[in-house]
Amino acid sequence: MSARDRILERIAASRSVANPVDIEAHIQHHPRGPVPEIEQDRIARFKNRAGKLSSDVIEVGHLDKVPGAVATYLQVRHLPMQAVCWSTFYNLDWASAGLAVAARKAAGQDMVGITGVFCGIAETGTLMLLSGPDTAASISLLPETHVAILSTERIVNNMEDAWALLREEKGQLPRAVNFISGPSRTADIEQTVTLGAHGPYRVLIILVGAS
Repeated sequence: MSARDRILERIAASRSVANPVDIEAHIQHHPRGPVPEIEQDRIARFKNRAGKLSSDVIEVGHLDKVPGAVATYLQVRHLPMQAVCWSTFYNLDWASAGLAVAARKAAGQDMVGITGVFCGIAETGTLMLLSGPDTAASISLLPETHVAILSTERIVNNMEDAWALLREEKGQLPRAVNFISGPSRTADIEQTVTLGAHGPYRVLIILVGAS
């Protein structure tokens, strides 16, 4: 028997003990560790931290205001007025704002991607996105500009709350969970921070219901 076989045999034996550990029950009943208190309210804290991560944040009172906010953002920066989006947002009135938006997965030529967000994390200003048939991860990863639409009701205090919300609402993990903390960046070359090295150059977060 090879070393590999012996290791696999021990793993198999440990999984077939009389009283196996119920992982889900352990997660549900295991006491949570200490977490830092959020001194600001969740929305203010999220905006502050997201800004420090070089994300742009715009607040709108209703989802119908999103196309106009996106159009203004793109026009000011002389960016393309075409985008791909999750099917959830395809029926917004993009055309009236001067935008051509398609609901499909992103391809290499797409410069702007519009997605929703499962939840925002106030402690770090991070976005939590879940992959799925109607929530393609490519839309947040391939285009140079990522527009993320986040309801203020979906902002939680910390990472622990984000995972708890995922277990409560989804029951099981999707194929991929992506955490986005501002534009992609690297400092591998001469310790100089470069944006857009492995993903979007810019991230625009539109907070819906903030006003």
